[in-house]
Amino acid sequence: MNLRPGVNRIAVQVYSPGHSYFAYVHRGACGLIGWLEVDGVAVLTTGSHWKTRRDWSWSDRVERVSIYGTAVEDRDLRLADDWLEADASGWEAARVVQGAKGAIWQDLRPRATALPVEEVRKLDAPWQARVGPAVTATSDPHDDLRKAFSTSSIGSAPALLPKGTQAIWIFDLGDSRACLGGVELTAAGGERLLVSYAEKLRDGELLLSDPETYCRMRPTDRITLRPGRQVVEGFTPRGARYLVFALEGGGVAAEPKFHVRLPMTPVLERPLPRLDPVLDGVAAMCRRTVLNCLQDGFVDGVWRESSLWLGDAVAQDWALRSISDDPRPLLFSIDMAAEGADAEGLLPSVLPGEIPAYAVTDYNFSWVELLAGCATHPGVVEPEAVWQRHWGTLTRMLERMALSRGADGLLRNPPGRRLFLDWSPMSRVEPNLTLNLRYLHALQLAAGMAERVWRTADWAAEGAALAAALQGHRGPDGWRESPDREAASQLALALLILTGVVDQAEAGALADRIVARSLDLRDEPMEGQPTLASPFMHHYLFLALHRLGRRAQVREIIAARWGRWVREGRPTTPENWSIDFPDGSACHGFSAHPLGWL
Repeated sequence: MNLRPGVNRIAVQVYSPGHSYFAYVHRGACGLIGWLEVDGVAVLTTGSHWKTRRDWSWSDRVERVSIYGTAVEDRDLRLADDWLEADASGWEAARVVQGAKGAIWQDLRPRATALPVEEVRKLDAPWQARVGPAVTATSDPHDDLRKAFSTSSIGSAPALLPKGTQAIWIFDLGDSRACLGGVELTAAGGERLLVSYAEKLRDGELLLSDPETYCRMRPTDRITLRPGRQVVEGFTPRGARYLVFALEGGGVAAEPKFHVRLPMTPVLERPLPRLDPVLDGVAAMCRRTVLNCLQDGFVDGVWRESSLWLGDAVAQDWALRSISDDPRPLLFSIDMAAEGADAEGLLPSVLPGEIPAYAVTDYNFSWVELLAGCATHPGVVEPEAVWQRHWGTLTRMLERMALSRGADGLLRNPPGRRLFLDWSPMSRVEPNLTLNLRYLHALQLAAGMAERVWRTADWAAEGAALAAALQGHRGPDGWRESPDREAASQLALALLILTGVVDQAEAGALADRIVARSLDLRDEPMEGQPTLASPFMHHYLFLALHRLGRRAQVREIIAARWGRWVREGRPTTPENWSIDFPDGSACHGFSAHPLGWL
């Protein structure tokens, strides 16, 4: 903040519903710490001399938006006052839970990534308007909105909206963004306004998420209006392409003026390459996706507002580095993962917290790939310094992985963890070829880093032993995902090439199969062909083809598969080849990695 001459009043609004979610594991306490520095000297700090007051306009009985984000906001503006201008003399003294050196603040440090900037955009022409009877309010605003949609029909909202009716305005932002909807309007007092967020259409109709599906999404906030003209905004940005406002009639002319706040992390970009019309379209689509999925750090999809997945960062970093030298999102992911290591040394899958149901073994190996990637990042000046800083974490994690190798030398998944998180229907039966090849790739990268920093490690020898043990997955008619089970997937074939398990001649034959499957645009499983890798895992396919000097075929696959999305008019890259599953994201950062290959 910038101060003005004379007396300044500093006020901070804090909102915490007390819910754990992917980026925040609730510890039973919430609070605020702040300080003012002048020329490097702290001249003002928070403490008991600060005043505090509970804002009773915010309900403390709210549902989670989803497992990915914070809570539904339910607010009654009739109970609110102008806290920025209020007389605070009667407020309570702030309760000091812990001082600045206390345990809950021990990891506090300056922000590592760029501070987002915010655009405020007017919303003039709705994509659709609907009118219908008002719905009786329940404890679930999102369910109320779904009912309102089912009983309304397309039409223009009247200037004077009678009591007992409801108008719905839907605005299309053009692509999926982090956003916060707002409106200035007039109310009689007591009318309810629902503000909701959606990402895609189905059969031409807006798809409002069903909380019974796996992501449990209910991204609808509720505000009860006070009398008169007022500006209404929520507290928490959500992620969406479509903004929905549903207003109960109060018998007055609401005259709504809608707007949206669009936070975006600034990036100093290099220009995109000029290739051909199809690949130029792919590059623009991928660029838009990776920038929209860059917030405090990398997030997988914009509607999963705070889900910084460690594994996804491999592909997202590859895309971002192609247009920017800024290494901060990469280094942020590396550091956060190291800080979140558990008592056994295994790394979290979701940063900064850990969600046990989503503990993914191969994301530990993704972290090794991120470390090794510092050596080629245009903005990392001293990759060896990064490696040295995290050497203890790297060593401990790989030592823990070695304990999970069986008598046959192959890695088994540690109890309570997933092998890998991907939408491909490939086999997860153990001992799993793909999981062990990811492990082998990590050992090889770690051995290379050890050599560069003059560290003694057994990782090269461990990798050679693992490569020998993997020969048991080779059947008389080809490689198997698990011995005597289904044929190796497309991803496994790529990792066989990438790790050097197969010789040059066999690598060429496997590459031919990889290319043929990707260029066949049928997405469903096909007899006699390896299981198709998801868009994310195509990054490893491209690494393998690049290893063999087949850059032209990488571009051919990108033109065919990502070019199909361009031809369909998609502004951003989806989560999978089909996102018909309930909450499949239409803007997924890990699918934008072709930007780095173009």
